[in-house]
Amino acid sequence: MTVSRDDLKTRIGQALGEAKADLVIKNTRFLNVVTGEIAEGDIAVCGEVIVGTYESYDGVEEIDGRGLTVVPGFIDTHVHCESTCVTPQEFDRCVLPRGTTTAICDPHEICNVLGEQGLRYFLDSAGGTALDLFVQLSSCVPATELETSGARLEAPDLIRHMDHPRVLGLAEFMNFPGVFHKVDGVLDKLAAFDGRHIDGHAPLVSGKELNAYLSCGIRNCHETTSAAEAMEKLRKGMQVLIRDGSVSKDVHALAEVISPETSPFLGFCTDDRNPLDIAEEGHMDHLIRSAIRLGAPVAHVYRAATWSAARGFRLYDRGLVAPGHRADLVLLDDLEDCAVNRVIRNGRVVGPHSFDGLPAVTPVGLDSVKLEPVAEEDFAVPAGGSVQSVIGLEPGRILTEHRRIEVPVVGGRMVADPSRDLLKICVFARHGSNRNIGRGFVQGFGFAEGALASSVGHDSHNICVVGASDADMRIAVNWLIELQGGFVAVRDGKVVGELALPLAGLMSLEPFETVEAKLRTLRAAVRAMGCPLAEPFLQLAFLPLPVIPHLKITDRGMVDVDRFELIAA
Repeated sequence: MTVSRDDLKTRIGQALGEAKADLVIKNTRFLNVVTGEIAEGDIAVCGEVIVGTYESYDGVEEIDGRGLTVVPGFIDTHVHCESTCVTPQEFDRCVLPRGTTTAICDPHEICNVLGEQGLRYFLDSAGGTALDLFVQLSSCVPATELETSGARLEAPDLIRHMDHPRVLGLAEFMNFPGVFHKVDGVLDKLAAFDGRHIDGHAPLVSGKELNAYLSCGIRNCHETTSAAEAMEKLRKGMQVLIRDGSVSKDVHALAEVISPETSPFLGFCTDDRNPLDIAEEGHMDHLIRSAIRLGAPVAHVYRAATWSAARGFRLYDRGLVAPGHRADLVLLDDLEDCAVNRVIRNGRVVGPHSFDGLPAVTPVGLDSVKLEPVAEEDFAVPAGGSVQSVIGLEPGRILTEHRRIEVPVVGGRMVADPSRDLLKICVFARHGSNRNIGRGFVQGFGFAEGALASSVGHDSHNICVVGASDADMRIAVNWLIELQGGFVAVRDGKVVGELALPLAGLMSLEPFETVEAKLRTLRAAVRAMGCPLAEPFLQLAFLPLPVIPHLKITDRGMVDVDRFELIAA
């Protein structure tokens, strides 16, 4: 936002009351996240900027704020828009009316499929949203060398984009083992962004390894899952971003950490949250509401979600209801319940008109699933030792257990045993560079028959399928190939639910309302199969992610994340 001498004269005149302000919220209360007080007085706005508080003003446009409480606009500090299953423009329409006025995205999902083409798609999209969408440059494409991605981004590829106006810095640095092993390509990226913002990703990293990670200029972490882990990171100067997505729900574990002392060093993020969850629970408003209900102090929850989030990303122009700050404001019917009445973004009331006339961005990656049709033989797992490594799913978490379980053998092949909730899981490379197939077993999905398949498989986004029978798994994978990506549920040889995600195999081309409805239908079909998980496809999507402890699977096979190596077949 550039400002001229005349702009400043206009602001000064309206702040002094010499002229009517462009917009005034009258008769209202507002939360001062500096002092924690609930203050009274008009809020005057000139253009995009707040010019008056604690005083009385007249406005060209006036809003009666009687009975409402005004807070700063919410900031989602880390989100993968692709994981909402809709385009950035539809993400915008979905979350801005709920109070999220700023979002900081990492497009590493699409970058792992399309490389710089995907990055450019997001940079173009960020210039055409009503909310303020910033882009972090994806640092780990691929996330590791234990999987096959569709592209590779090295330091020179990122440097080309580092001065783009929508770029804040380097996105989550997931390859923490690469940091500790001083891998040249890893260090080249960190060195290139020295002095700029670098996002972290350090689940369960502690002690001297955490010191080493932070010494590289990495500033935050959204992978914290316990209060003890959070406190160690805070003590060492790391900003902790409290996450609550569709799968990883950490507010319950971390609400106790929020205090007057810690709130300046916290933030909130959704990471991965789909339109159905947003419709049923909310977006950032849900995180705020949840933390308050768990006993966190109200003012400090809002401070973390606004001012602290902004400061952590060097966005010094927002996060306060105060003169000189951006007029991104949320008007609440109830402060503790975070009940959004209306939203003001850049000094304008948000409504359907807010999204009119925004530039369209041409979809990319509509032919990204390059896998040939599969046969039942492709799912066969030759008999090995009687006891095998099995992924133990933990509902509501992306951390998994490394279990050692006896797997039955029939006809010289290891097979699923639904009676023990032991299902087969396979990952098929889909980017056309090889025909890798990773095979293994998993517990936690709970269904006795059928199969689920997804082209969303963090972070390389190969096709991942889990099932009780090879026949249904084959149908699910081949149906996904026909759809060019998405989610598929199969039972008794028939497709019982689907959601097509043709944009890079990650996003729908339909409005978020349509995606929400289809997800609702798909969820019902999967529950009818006997799966108890709230978000089975998103839980499935995190099983190929070999940077989250403890046991995962990629197209190259089962991965012991703690040792950061493939398990020998």
